[in-house]
Amino acid sequence: MNLSERDKKHLWHPLTQHKVHPESMGITHAKGAILYAEDGKEYIDGIASWYTSAYGHCHPHIVKKVQEQVAKLDQVVFAGLTHPPVVNLSEALINILPENQNKLFFSDNGSTSVEVAIKMSLQYHFNRGEKRPVLIAFEEGFHGDTFGAMSVSGLSVYNGPFEDFFLSVKRIPVPNGDNNQEVLSVLKRIISEKNVASFIFEPLVQGAAAMKMHDAEGLDLLIAECNEHGVVTIADEVMTGFGKTGKHFASLHLKNHPDIICMSKALTAGMVPMAITSCTEEIYQAFYSDDIGKGLFHGHTYSANPIACAAALAGIELLQTDEMQANIQRVIKSHEKFNERIKNHPKVARTRQCGIIYAIDLAVEMERYGNLRDELLRFFLDNQLFMRPLGSTVYISAPYIITDEQLQKIYDKIEILLQKIV
Repeated sequence: MNLSERDKKHLWHPLTQHKVHPESMGITHAKGAILYAEDGKEYIDGIASWYTSAYGHCHPHIVKKVQEQVAKLDQVVFAGLTHPPVVNLSEALINILPENQNKLFFSDNGSTSVEVAIKMSLQYHFNRGEKRPVLIAFEEGFHGDTFGAMSVSGLSVYNGPFEDFFLSVKRIPVPNGDNNQEVLSVLKRIISEKNVASFIFEPLVQGAAAMKMHDAEGLDLLIAECNEHGVVTIADEVMTGFGKTGKHFASLHLKNHPDIICMSKALTAGMVPMAITSCTEEIYQAFYSDDIGKGLFHGHTYSANPIACAAALAGIELLQTDEMQANIQRVIKSHEKFNERIKNHPKVARTRQCGIIYAIDLAVEMERYGNLRDELLRFFLDNQLFMRPLGSTVYISAPYIITDEQLQKIYDKIEILLQKIV
């Protein structure tokens, strides 16, 4: 019996309606940009396994550092104790974050990093004697699946059954360069009610919203307005962090840096789960008190797990090498060349790019999880590419070490797909 058949007995997969999609492909190992299936087929991982394996699967440098750490210290409580990997990681991470970031709070995944950020922002005002219960978020944003993260997410396909239990959230459009002043006016009106705790956003790219991209100058205006009125700004860099936009963090494209930054996914290079919520010294000081009740009472058993910290530190070391930076620039330029060839195709509605993230909207009407989307997914698998279209949007966010030949195969298959679309 193969893995897929054994899988169906007991496993419940994420974002899956099992009656409609009963099969799961068995992957036995991975290397670089390649996933190896149990039937012997090889698949190019065009999305870095949900944006995690940014430096390639099982990178030898990361594997070595993790193996060394496993033999020294596997797990230790992070309440009242510390250890070399987390201290080393803190120093390395602060060095590449926007210069206003100074404190790091550890949790387990992207959703919990957002959950921590939201709690930080709400309690920041509470500790200062203010009641500010309202959050601002972009339309079509996605920040995770825990309740606070769902509250600020705008994709109802995920959230329908739970909306009656959400926090109070006001949504605004994303600034696209043409509507910056209009969006700013909406933000000002909401802030004028004087009960806004924070503004959370995915900087420059909204991943789950089919790689919807927005204007850096417009976002800068919104952050500046929030700063004037004491509204905490939260950048959800779970997807965009660690090189994907061409800089270490998308927030580094901005003049005004956020108060809080959420990180996960590529943080640990796809090795093990971990998340970090960073913040400014000012945010931290609102919790620093002789009053125990003003502390941030949020904790995860595996917070700052030494093995995860070792993986993250190894990933940051790789990110800063000349070789990895050259790989990022190579992929960016490769996408740009492909875009010039494909952008005017009659079956392409529009294209967009931010760093190594490249997206094509197909000129076809379809539901996000409809039959045609399933046909797109099957087309890529049949051509030995692991891609997960977001509705009618086909996107590439591959490991930085993907070869030119592997990239060309993705491009070639996309062009074949365009010829098949009716």
